[in-house]
Amino acid sequence: MTETPLIAAEPIAAPQKFETLALDAKLLRAVTESGYTAMTPIQAKAIPIVLAGRDVMGAAQTGTGKTAAFTLPLLQKMLRHETASMSPARHPVRALVLAPTRELADQVANNVRTYAKHTELRSTVVFGGIDIKPQTAELKRGVEVLIATPGRLLDHIEAKNCVLNQVEYVVLDEADRMLDIGFLPDLQRILAYLPKQRQTLLFSATFSPEIRRLAQSYLQDPITVEVARPNATASAIEQCFFSVGEDDKRRAVRQMLREREIGQALVFVNSKLGAARLARAFERDGLKTAALHGDKSQDERLKSLAAFKRNEVDLLVATDVAARGLDIADLPAVFNFDVPFNAEDYVHRIGRTGRAGASGLAITLVDRDDARLVSDIEKLIKKKIEIEAFELEDDRPRRPPPRRAREDEEERPRERSEAPRFSYAQPRAAASDPFFDRPYEPHAAGDVKAAWDSKPASAPAPVRGVSPNIRGKRKVAALLGGGQKP
Repeated sequence: MTETPLIAAEPIAAPQKFETLALDAKLLRAVTESGYTAMTPIQAKAIPIVLAGRDVMGAAQTGTGKTAAFTLPLLQKMLRHETASMSPARHPVRALVLAPTRELADQVANNVRTYAKHTELRSTVVFGGIDIKPQTAELKRGVEVLIATPGRLLDHIEAKNCVLNQVEYVVLDEADRMLDIGFLPDLQRILAYLPKQRQTLLFSATFSPEIRRLAQSYLQDPITVEVARPNATASAIEQCFFSVGEDDKRRAVRQMLREREIGQALVFVNSKLGAARLARAFERDGLKTAALHGDKSQDERLKSLAAFKRNEVDLLVATDVAARGLDIADLPAVFNFDVPFNAEDYVHRIGRTGRAGASGLAITLVDRDDARLVSDIEKLIKKKIEIEAFELEDDRPRRPPPRRAREDEEERPRERSEAPRFSYAQPRAAASDPFFDRPYEPHAAGDVKAAWDSKPASAPAPVRGVSPNIRGKRKVAALLGGGQKP
């Protein structure tokens, strides 16, 4: 790929309605059935450029519709290959979408199926953590759109389950996250299997210098589409930072849920072990809670996420595995139980609320050891963060007084001059011996000798010689070696 400088997107007279775009009626029908009428800014700017065949670097705040911004134009361009044939050879992989996490890959696949449901285009998703055999069967059947995580895709390539020599379009979704978790070598291997002539799209919420170097290596004269300042947070999200001690964070979350009447929330922590422990603690507090982290199997993670989307779960405690690209409709609040180690993860965490222009609430609980992490977030979002003190209510249950004490108080009111309620019994006197209690009376001189002065009269004299317990040597004849040695 040629290393050309990135050029900024020129102002485009972006249409606001999907009907004004050059999209097929089948796609417009699917969009309308999904409830979308007006385009978001990233869709309005990116879709015409993708339809024109240009490589794109799309930077937009999370939750602004990046998935539809690349899905709709790619489906439109692949409609020329649409066929009702059942032959797998007539359905080669023409579009490849790479995502960093299983949840994001599954979500993108759902969106692709939704927009392509009135067409003959096939799609499937492959990711790790589940049985590879059903995925192999789908690939053997033939698909035009393949959504995958890098690791599992390499497994299928090495097993020769899919051929990528006819790929025309490549999408790197949440590319910065793929670099963060070490997928760069896998990306380079995958891109080496693809044809040189292709259209490459790179979408992400943040643009780091590493992402720009990746774009210069694999994109041809890309156009940068930015609908907001990179690394910015959505303006519809109310961001609050409260100073709370580590031991009081769980009580603070419960109090905020009660005071702000929040029915459902996503709680982020920094570790898998912390997510599991916190979920069990909230369960003991009476809240319906599920955990989402890397130690869960893929089936368990999908079930937890589906239950949360159906409002069957009050709290979803998750690590940053859930912070990228997940679309949870009408999520009212996000709690950062732990301040993220990576400042860019803060942008993605709070982007789970306030999606598609809706309002949202993002609350971050800050401990005294989080000063450096908060400073990193300030530098990234270029906004001064005000940390407020949070007053905790004393909602811990008090132990009732003993039953007998309550009955005594009911029978007679206690007065100030009354003796203390509790009295201690006097220690019992120890038993006395008259003989030992008598004072010392010395005996007359010469009456009694001390025990050490008296000697037994018939003490046997010690016998010198060999102890009777020691056996003597057995006599042996001289011819057998019993004689004395010369």
